[in-house]
Amino acid sequence: MSTPYYVSPGQIWEDKKVFVDRGIEQAKEVIVLAYKDGLLMVAENPRRTLFKISEIYDRIALASTGRVSEYEALRVAGIREAEVKGYTYYREDVTGKWLTNIYSQHISAIAQAWDVKPLEIELLVCEVDGRPDVHSQIYKISFDGTYEELDKFAVIGGRAAAITESLYETYVEGLELKDALHLAARIFESIESKESEPYHITPETIEVSCLDSTIGRRKFRRFSVDEIAEIYNHAS
Repeated sequence: MSTPYYVSPGQIWEDKKVFVDRGIEQAKEVIVLAYKDGLLMVAENPRRTLFKISEIYDRIALASTGRVSEYEALRVAGIREAEVKGYTYYREDVTGKWLTNIYSQHISAIAQAWDVKPLEIELLVCEVDGRPDVHSQIYKISFDGTYEELDKFAVIGGRAAAITESLYETYVEGLELKDALHLAARIFESIESKESEPYHITPETIEVSCLDSTIGRRKFRRFSVDEIAEIYNHAS
């Protein structure tokens, strides 16, 4: 009888991590910054038919990068779960922490299945509150379902480490919306210019949304190209 082929669980896990890292390395980044009135979300995304940043519920947004079909499925599932919970119980029961746990359990189950490809994605679950004494929440979820709560800013995508390092050097609290957008665009340009010809961020090459704690029940706002141009030009 032949000896069964054996691969250690540790090796399988390492191979999955390497596989996902290679995919994420090619993914364009998303930056989330706390600004004076909430959270600003900026993604490098010249395509108008695809959004990396989406509203999930009243105070919650999802920022995604990686394989589009995989994070789109999670976006739709998150909206469905949030609507059911909010309708069945109370809208206040739908929180960023709760949604993060839902995503974490689903992603972890896929990552731990030995015969299934892990999801090639990274997610940021973002939440604001209308009360000034409550801070914004940012949860970063990795391919294996583990997550961490981040403060002030977060980055996902292939060059997240380099962008995060730049933010540690340049970010200040209490930014106006226009200043936060200009900071994100400047960092994108800086990172790109180190790897290619001189590169300029324009309103057509980025996707911009925010969670604004000062507006009504639904805090999410997506900016059009014209609105991005107006904000960006005022910041220049």
